[in-house]
Amino acid sequence: MKLVTVVIKPFKLEDVREALSSIGIQGLTVSEVKGFGRQKGHAELYRGAEYSVNFLPKVKIDIAMSDDQVDTAIAAITQSAYTGKIGDGKIFVTELLRVVRIRTGEADEDAL
Repeated sequence: MKLVTVVIKPFKLEDVREALSSIGIQGLTVSEVKGFGRQKGHAELYRGAEYSVNFLPKVKIDIAMSDDQVDTAIAAITQSAYTGKIGDGKIFVTELLRVVRIRTGEADEDAL
């Protein structure tokens, strides 16, 4: 089992959700986060004064899935989140050692 963590631009969330649903991914968790990568923030004007925005708004998606779904999910996410501009995001894949569904007590693959 794997945990796929995706950090993308907020306006791409619905596109990514639809792409994941179309390949059979049933559940995901979404968090609003702030951060920066190579773009290192930007300058904005507010009431005539310029100020630096170091942390940009992003959306973080966590998806637990079986090993055989990972490559298909990465392809769907990459295609649906792509804008071609800096800041499109990142995908992190980590190993899941154990998953338990609280309501039923199901474990591991059955809990996904």
